[in-house]
Amino acid sequence: MHICHTIAELRAALAPFRAPAFVPTMGSLHAGHMRLISQAVAEKKAGRADVVVASIFVNRLQFLPHEDFDAYPRTLAADAEKLQAAACDVIFAPSERELYPEPQSYKVQPPPELGDILEGAFRPGFFTGVCTVVLKLFQIVQPRVAVFGKKDYQQFMVLRRMVQQFAMPITLLGVEIERDADGLALSSRNAYLSADERDAAIALNQALQWLIAQVQAGRSDAAALEREAIAALNAKGWQSDYLTVRWQHDLQPLLNADNAAPRALVALGAARLGATRLIDNLEFTA
Repeated sequence: MHICHTIAELRAALAPFRAPAFVPTMGSLHAGHMRLISQAVAEKKAGRADVVVASIFVNRLQFLPHEDFDAYPRTLAADAEKLQAAACDVIFAPSERELYPEPQSYKVQPPPELGDILEGAFRPGFFTGVCTVVLKLFQIVQPRVAVFGKKDYQQFMVLRRMVQQFAMPITLLGVEIERDADGLALSSRNAYLSADERDAAIALNQALQWLIAQVQAGRSDAAALEREAIAALNAKGWQSDYLTVRWQHDLQPLLNADNAAPRALVALGAARLGATRLIDNLEFTA
């Protein structure tokens, strides 16, 4: 396995290959990331890719000033061991100066109807930072396939739209959420939780399940449902940003679209437990 810290090193390592399968990460890898690597390895074994590449880079552009950029866990040595064991071929772990040798004044702005709602509303500029770094990484790696986790559901949709609109010759694959036995979605930020907070963290997933059960039971008052779910979660000590049910295809509210069944929907939530902000989602039909 090659570990490359510069763009030149990476391009030299990838020169013999024509179809990389790429997994962009911010490191602090867990079983959810390993599932993405496994999918990339499967693409290679199936002949749809010829080398597996993972990047590890904590991207300042997608963090707001008050967020945890400086505290975000950086565990390159441990991450490299996990990636080697998972049959990753190449790691790209650039410094900030390497990836951004000058201020990144050219940026990708996603459309507001997708990028300024939900996560984009509570983290202004987040998707601009994500799209900009992913586009730059795509230009460097030149993947044929790129693999992302569906825990970041809106992010995957934003990136898929970006690939479509820029006519990039890249297939984006979304991989299902990896969860602990009690249903908590795996996240690098779970490491911030105290033992008591970890026990309480499953309440976010339970709130989404309650929303789903209500919609599937026939309730159509989406705004009232969301208010009830938020009030119930906040009563348990959380600070909720949103708990909502949206259409899978465009993440718009149910009231803004045809309600004919069957409906492909997704329940999404973001809330803070103590100092830790968690997100989760569940796809369903109703």
